[in-house]
Amino acid sequence: MKKIIKNVDVLPMTEEGLVLRDAVVVIEGHTIKYVGAAEGLEAGWAAAEEIDGAGMLLLPGFINAHTHAAMTLLRSYADDLPLMQWLQERIWPLEEKLTAEDVYWGTKLCILEMIKSGTTTFADMYFFMEDVARAVEETGIRACLSRGMIGVAPTGPQALVESEALIEKWQEGAAGRITVMLGPHAPYTCPPDYLEKVMALAEKYKVGIHIHISETLQENNDIRKMYGKSPVAHLNDLGLFEYPVLAAHCVHVSPEDIKILQAKKVGVAHNPESNMKLASGIAPVPEMLAAGVAVGLGTDGAASNNNLDMLEEMRSAALLHKVNKMDPTTIPSYKALEMATTGSAQVVGLGDQVGKIAPGYKADMILINTEKAHLYPKHDYFAHMVYAAQSSDIDTVIINGSIVMRGREITCFDEKEVLRQAQRCAERLIG
Repeated sequence: MKKIIKNVDVLPMTEEGLVLRDAVVVIEGHTIKYVGAAEGLEAGWAAAEEIDGAGMLLLPGFINAHTHAAMTLLRSYADDLPLMQWLQERIWPLEEKLTAEDVYWGTKLCILEMIKSGTTTFADMYFFMEDVARAVEETGIRACLSRGMIGVAPTGPQALVESEALIEKWQEGAAGRITVMLGPHAPYTCPPDYLEKVMALAEKYKVGIHIHISETLQENNDIRKMYGKSPVAHLNDLGLFEYPVLAAHCVHVSPEDIKILQAKKVGVAHNPESNMKLASGIAPVPEMLAAGVAVGLGTDGAASNNNLDMLEEMRSAALLHKVNKMDPTTIPSYKALEMATTGSAQVVGLGDQVGKIAPGYKADMILINTEKAHLYPKHDYFAHMVYAAQSSDIDTVIINGSIVMRGREITCFDEKEVLRQAQRCAERLIG
C-alpha cells in the first residue's frame, strides 16, 4: 500500500545535523521510496493514504539493541541488588517457573511498551523463543531473536537444539521482520567447549551471535582466574569474533580489549540505565566510539531498568558520560540519537535496512508531536529529542510500512487484553 507523509520536518539520520523542513516522505509497500521536497516528487504519483505531518517531526524508529522482552513480568520484583545476587537469588529462581504462555504475554507487554515509546526494532535474548516469535509476528514489530543459552545448565544441550529449530523456522519470518541470532549468555556461563558448538551453528547457518561480555568487574576477575585473560581476549582467542557479534554491556573493557572489538567489528550494545541501577560500572563508550567501534543503545530487561523507553536511554547515555568525563561535549545530542538509530541498526546486523530515513530503507519511522510546551522554542530538534522529548510525544509509529500506532492508539492488537493477561501471568509467578 502506498503512503505519503506531507508537510513534515525530518531527521533522516543520514548526515550530522541535517534537518529536512516541510518535506515529503513516500512509502511503497515495506520500503521508503522518496524523501525530500514536494516539488521533487514524481509527477502523477498518487498515494492510497496521505498523512498530514504538520507540527510533526519524523525520524527513524528507535532500535533497542539489547533486552530480555518477557522480563517485563519481573518488573519491580527484585530491585536495589547487585547483579549476581539479583540473578542468583531472585531472577533465576523465578525464571525457572516461566511457561511458554508467560513468555508470550510478557513479550507482548514489552512490545506494547516499546511501540508506545517509539521502538520499532529490538534484539531479544530469552527463552521459549517460538512464542516470542509468535508475539512479534502478531504485533507488527521488527526483532532480532536469540534463544538464551547457559552452557553449564542441564538445559544447555537442548538450548542448542531449540536455537537451530528457531533459525530454520523463523529466519526472515513475519514478512521479513524477524532475524535470528544465537544467544550464548556469557563466557562465565558458557565454557569453551559449549561456545565451540555455538560457533559451529553460526558457521552452518551464517548467523550472528548475541552475548553478554564484561558486564561486571566480578565477571572480569573470574574469567581472568579461569583463563588468564580478559573476557574479550578469551572470546577472541576462541574465534567467536570471526562471526558477527552483538556484545551486550562491555562495561569493563581495557584499551587492548577495545582494539580487539574494533578490529573484529564487534557491535556493542550500551545499556547505561541498567548498568547504573545494578552498579555494574560505566562503559568506556567515548573511547569505543573514538576507536571506531560500532555502539548502539539498549535498555536491557525491564527487571533491571525498569522501563524500555529509548528516549530515557539516550538522555541517560549522554548525561552519564558528560559527568563521568567532566566534559559537556562528550556524547552530544546527535551522537546519542545516532546510537539509538543507525548505531543500533549496525550493532544488530541491520545497518543496511533500518535506522535511516532514506530511499531503499525499510519504512520504520516515528512521528513526534512537537506542538508541546517542552518542545518550544524549536532551536535544535536533536537536542529536543535527547534532552526534552517524552515518550508521550510519539503520535504515530510505522513499521515495515504498516501503521501500528496512530494518535497514541495501537492499531494491530488489543492493548487492554495484553495488560490483563500480563498481570495474570505475573501474579501466578509470584504467588
